[in-house]
Amino acid sequence: MTEVGLASWYGREHHGKRTASGEPFDMGALTAAHRSLPFGTWVRVTHLTTGQTVTVRINDRGPWVGGRVIDLSRRAAQTLGILGDGVARVRLEVVRGS
Repeated sequence: MTEVGLASWYGREHHGKRTASGEPFDMGALTAAHRSLPFGTWVRVTHLTTGQTVTVRINDRGPWVGGRVIDLSRRAAQTLGILGDGVARVRLEVVRGS
């Protein structure tokens, strides 16, 4: 499965709160929210402008803003270099199912 769209991120305000999978959100982990991929799926996220990549585990649901395909943890967003901009155009590729 490949998907292209906007990535955004979430951090401190959600840190420690329960994700849709039931585990606590850790803004320092390499995790993400996706609307439909099974929890535990590993996804390679590629920043289409810079080519930077990060691999994250899906453990939450979202994003709920139109046009966005994934919400990244703060650490994943930092790895992709999108903390300042807040969003970036990305490609998602499933690398390992749950």
